[in-house]
Amino acid sequence: MTEICDGCRRCHRLCPSFDHMLERVDAHDGDVGKVASADYRRVVDLCWQCKLCFNHCPYTPPHRFDIDFPRLMLRSKAARVRAEGVSRQDAWLGNVDAVGALGSAAAPLSNWANRFAPHRALMEAVVGIDRSRNLPRFHHKTFARWFRERERERKRATSSAERRIHSGATPGGARGGAPQHPPARHVAFFHTCVVNYNEPQVGRDAVAVLERNGCTVASPDQVCCGMPYLDGGDIDAAVRNARRNVDALLPLVEQGAEVVVPQPTCSYVLKKEYPMLVPGAASEKVAERTRDLFEYLAGRQREGSLATDFPGRRPGKVAYQMPCHLRAQNMGYKTRDVLQLIPGTKVTVVERCTAMDGTWGMKKEFYPISLEFARKAVREMDAAEPDTYATDCSMAALQLEQVTGVKPAHPASLLREAYGLPEEH
Repeated sequence: MTEICDGCRRCHRLCPSFDHMLERVDAHDGDVGKVASADYRRVVDLCWQCKLCFNHCPYTPPHRFDIDFPRLMLRSKAARVRAEGVSRQDAWLGNVDAVGALGSAAAPLSNWANRFAPHRALMEAVVGIDRSRNLPRFHHKTFARWFRERERERKRATSSAERRIHSGATPGGARGGAPQHPPARHVAFFHTCVVNYNEPQVGRDAVAVLERNGCTVASPDQVCCGMPYLDGGDIDAAVRNARRNVDALLPLVEQGAEVVVPQPTCSYVLKKEYPMLVPGAASEKVAERTRDLFEYLAGRQREGSLATDFPGRRPGKVAYQMPCHLRAQNMGYKTRDVLQLIPGTKVTVVERCTAMDGTWGMKKEFYPISLEFARKAVREMDAAEPDTYATDCSMAALQLEQVTGVKPAHPASLLREAYGLPEEH
């Protein structure tokens, strides 16, 4: 593969992974046989799985060369883990549900600790998270807890209303016969671990937007999509998570629900990785019915069933950083298209990677490199002179906030505000 990349070079300067590989080839006057194993190991470590090279490459399937560079990097990490075991750093960063549950249970103390310099120095020494990296905030009331409490309250209210109807206590003495409405759209909401533990308001806003558009929303028990495990090469753990999530989502899919996901990495994993991690009809069905949140909303707009009355706050000029894992799904500019339905809204799309990748940009070794790429994205966003910064990816938002000090909004929050819907807590 190195010979093919050396002869093509379309991905030179795309990312440090390709740069290092091609520079080592040049150092040996084009003799790829002299590139050392240590250099290839570095190539693997520098890949943060943005997936952009796959769409950039002219030799991807169905070409006979059949090159899938991101998957090759994952396979190399997996082979390393088979031989050497999962590193302490990747074991810590990969087990998002354990860390998230602990951090949320201890919030706000955990958030204070993550700003306490001695604690950050200890984290850097033990698990290699750069002490300067801003970290996601934990919330004591997770999204899953909020959703369960909300559903229980709704059921109590529904039961109370039904008792009043059957007792003849409805206004005007009417009995039975609820108003007729169009059939509800059923959504299985895959809320994602970052929304659950760190950004529950994004999940609440997404639910509000979906319900505003006539959806009945279910949020089944679920675990992290598994991408952090894949980043560390722990395929077995990623398979376990994939199987649990497929088992949870499949019954709803078979009842006609669409799986809607508010984070691009997770929608990518459900669509692209699950059929490979847990091959079979179940994962194929779930993947086929999975939609990124704004992909789903744009589909509703195409069929003429999206609510387009916006009496609330309008975001004005929006600098929108399009996450790499949306670009890798080849779905076009769905978020831009939906946001521009809001009167007076102009969206400037910035197709610049922030080089965060959830766990990669936290590591001390790669944190400075990741910021170099984030600063390029910020410069392009600033050039738009926006009223509002936005991105679908909450980890990209964390990275952009690291550079600017301003946290970009999730587009679901902008849409909820434009609909004039109250912020739920």
